Amino acid sequence: MEPASPHPRTPAQSVHAPAAVGGAGLSGRADSLDAVTHAVAQVREGLRGERPNVVFLFLSVHHVHMARAVAAAVRAALGPEILLGVSGEGVVGGGAELENTPGLALVGMHLPGVSMRAFRTDQWPAMKEPPTDDSHLRDIAASAGIGPGYRGTVLLADPFSVPMNAILPALARARALTGPSGTPPIPPGEANHAAPTPLPPIIGGLASAAKRPGGNVLILNDSIANTGGIGVSFSGPIRIDAVVSQGCKPVGPPLVITSGKGQMVTGLGGRPAMHVLSEIIESLDEATRERLRKGLFVGRAVSEYKDRFGRDDFLIRNVVGVEQSTGAIAVADLLRIGQTIQFHVRDEATAGEDLSLLLDGQQLRDDPFAALLFTCNGRGSRLFSKPHHDATMISAAFARPRESDPFAPVPDAPESRLARKFMPLGGFFAGGEIGPIGDGVFVHGQTACLALFRAG
Repeated sequence: MEPASPHPRTPAQSVHAPAAVGGAGLSGRADSLDAVTHAVAQVREGLRGERPNVVFLFLSVHHVHMARAVAAAVRAALGPEILLGVSGEGVVGGGAELENTPGLALVGMHLPGVSMRAFRTDQWPAMKEPPTDDSHLRDIAASAGIGPGYRGTVLLADPFSVPMNAILPALARARALTGPSGTPPIPPGEANHAAPTPLPPIIGGLASAAKRPGGNVLILNDSIANTGGIGVSFSGPIRIDAVVSQGCKPVGPPLVITSGKGQMVTGLGGRPAMHVLSEIIESLDEATRERLRKGLFVGRAVSEYKDRFGRDDFLIRNVVGVEQSTGAIAVADLLRIGQTIQFHVRDEATAGEDLSLLLDGQQLRDDPFAALLFTCNGRGSRLFSKPHHDATMISAAFARPRESDPFAPVPDAPESRLARKFMPLGGFFAGGEIGPIGDGVFVHGQTACLALFRAG
């Protein structure tokens, strides 16, 4: 072995540039510490002897009571600089999704030259509305690691205690202050002739292991909390690409809200909202009406300044009820007069087609070395007839022949899965998925939000 030099090599002198590498592990074992041992062994295999800089931990509700012991065991076994964890209704690892059963998933990444900043949302002053003052936003950006060379953020939060309608716009605006990929913004009055560069993504999910406040866990290193939000931001030689795949099919035309307040919509296109909805339902075929049994949703247009709307133009929200006395429709969102909405139903075929198309586009780029999946707890077996739908589709998209036989064809038969080399993938079923649309960042419903990590 070459002795360590007191004079580090510059990149031009390096014989082999260090490579980013990821490893993932999944365990369905009921004993929490046994599950850690099982998953850690898989992570180590993927990391090829490298120490992870960051590890993500996803726990099903079955392991929540052991969260402190699990976090300590993961840190002792893998020694990451940063450990982030969250509890979920179910977890994802590799090509499998564990629902309604014990599950523990890990993703570790070795990131040479990459800088990271872990943060808590409760370190900022309480926010009911997103701040607009640049100095306040710059303070948030600095504490969240958003600055020169910034490449993206993974955010995990408790849905009962974090004002996401203030936190997300604040992070998005703080990110925009530095310009695309952490570069300084173009000064006023100067032309920018370069092609527009997407802003680094903010992506993640809301904890879903509890139906009431205080039941979720959020893990940041050796700290365990039941409230708040945690995150980690990345800077340097890394690229994070976000995929936000919708799971709903629009029914009826786009409609403008003409009366209502808050969560209640009373008028659509100048007509009573319930009358409009009844007409739409009457026009549906039997198959689509059957899908209504799984729930009715409203898609709120991200921007009204479009002549035509597509799948990725709407934020999906639940219809939570109707008020017969007034004919109002109650939506799980704060709406305003003038916004455009469109009714939606959950649809297995649409969800599969959308994810497939988005993955096709990602396969034109370099292979990711790791990925995180934040999929809605309304997907999985609640939506798809085949198990492990999202995890299987994502893993298959980036499966490659094993290195021992680099020219072998990638097998398609399920029994040949061991012949494949899978991209390290982990995640959980979220109570709301955090992901970008355009320059904004939103909490979604019925989506699969995927973060793909590539060499920068």
